[in-house]
Amino acid sequence: MQNLKQFMNNLLADESGQDLIEYALVAALVALGSVAAMGGLANVIKNTFNSIGSSLTNAA
Repeated sequence: MQNLKQFMNNLLADESGQDLIEYALVAALVALGSVAAMGGLANVIKNTFNSIGSSLTNAA
């Protein structure tokens, strides 16, 4: 019984995997920000190409 109690105390005090979880959370946050930025950037690029295409069509 003492060994089980000691094992549980050691398990609760162990922080070796904490860094990995923090890095995963940061990576997920960066990915989420990138996806959000790409959505807005895609609209800007689409509008720019449409404007250029219209200008070229009207110039001909």
